[in-house]
Amino acid sequence: MTAHAGKERGDRPWAAFAARLPTRAAFAVLAAMFLALAIAAFVFAPPARSQGESGARYTGVASCAGSTCHGRMEGDGTVVRQDELMKWQEPSTPGGAHSRAWAVLNNNRSQFIARNLGIGDPAKAQMCLGCHSTAGTARAVPAEDGVGCESCHGPAGGWLASHYAGVGTNADPDREMRDKHLANLSAGLKKLEDPVVRAGVCVDCHFGSAADGQFVTHRIMAAGHPRISFELDLFSSLQAHHQEDADYGWRKFGAPGGRTDHVQMWAVGQATAIERSLALFQTRRGTEGIFPEFYFLDCHSCHRRIFDQAKPVRTGLDNAGRNLPEGMPPYNDENLIMLAAAARMASPVLADQLAARTAAFHKAMASDRASTVQAAAELSQTVASLKRAFASRSFSGADAFAMVDAISAKAISDRYTDYSGSQQAVMGVDTLLNAMVSSGRITVGAAAGIRGDIDRAYAAVKDPNAYKPSEFQASFGSAVRAIGALR
Repeated sequence: MTAHAGKERGDRPWAAFAARLPTRAAFAVLAAMFLALAIAAFVFAPPARSQGESGARYTGVASCAGSTCHGRMEGDGTVVRQDELMKWQEPSTPGGAHSRAWAVLNNNRSQFIARNLGIGDPAKAQMCLGCHSTAGTARAVPAEDGVGCESCHGPAGGWLASHYAGVGTNADPDREMRDKHLANLSAGLKKLEDPVVRAGVCVDCHFGSAADGQFVTHRIMAAGHPRISFELDLFSSLQAHHQEDADYGWRKFGAPGGRTDHVQMWAVGQATAIERSLALFQTRRGTEGIFPEFYFLDCHSCHRRIFDQAKPVRTGLDNAGRNLPEGMPPYNDENLIMLAAAARMASPVLADQLAARTAAFHKAMASDRASTVQAAAELSQTVASLKRAFASRSFSGADAFAMVDAISAKAISDRYTDYSGSQQAVMGVDTLLNAMVSSGRITVGAAAGIRGDIDRAYAAVKDPNAYKPSEFQASFGSAVRAIGALR
């Protein structure tokens, strides 16, 4: 919907997202993460079709690009912006990262990685195209399109005609628009407004899947690939090509006031990430030769500077959440830490179970593979239950404040001893601040007023090699106090 039309129907403009746009310090961190996303998963087999897409027909980005559809130069459409393709194609912002996914395979860094792996031209190698192009198309659409519309929205052959058809043929166009959307979902359109569905779509490339086509091994990272990080709501906001207004509410949720629940989206994303991690860890992916697959472990527990001097200097901190002997690399628990912070709001019983099973899982890693896999399976059950609990309830602006309190509580913040967990904490409070704005709990101006505090926390996780836990905890504490002052 256009801005003037939205005003007539009482909709808030796009200002909530504008308040979240990263300033220079935050953008540097986010740019580094999107470099990792742009140089995404190298694969070892032809891309597999996504779940539920057997026999589906892809139509390509061009089928969405008409000026009466999503290809306008200006976002002045009456129902949707209609400049979504321009947003997807932005040449330098995170919003255009998907369109650049194939093109990045031609740059110097990708060529360097390919040489190290001995795979030839990465722009043609099947081990790159699973996440750098629209997977599952069997080259029905050009690889040059990168990660196209159908990568996320699903192959459009079964629903494009209905999606294109206008509304207003009956006395209730809002209901007609809703019914059309439901019919399109039945025909194969992905229900991305559902956080469980969206997380399942995104995590295939932004963490990895069981298919041979979508998993980044430690060997690939050793060749030069960046580490992978995943935060569903923040990444969704940076990729958003639409705005949420009354039309969006009717179409997606069946009510003009329907909107994305950003707290729910964040929590479901955290649960999905650790759920996928534990599921893959239990399979053959969990080992590489005689070694564990180091992808699942905390990178910076090993990747530290080595000192050999008369008076040793300890570079790590004790982590109360990891029951492991000194010198053993722990599991990468960045999403698990966030889930622990959120769990008590969903179910105190499940929160206690999560804590117990997390401790048992970390302890089992000092024992043997069989015990660790069993502990991972039990922990996965709890994570799945929490995911269902988050997906079945809504969250308010007050809940967002409570979640920030939980993330910064001593029992949780004492676990921010490594880079990855600290990075998740900053992204988490940024997401929750945005949720407060979106829900009307605080104003855009108030959020903008503490942007500097959030940026300083981002700056503390800008460079993994310069990360210092004590400095991070100080800057993070300042950001949390600034948010608390807005309560």
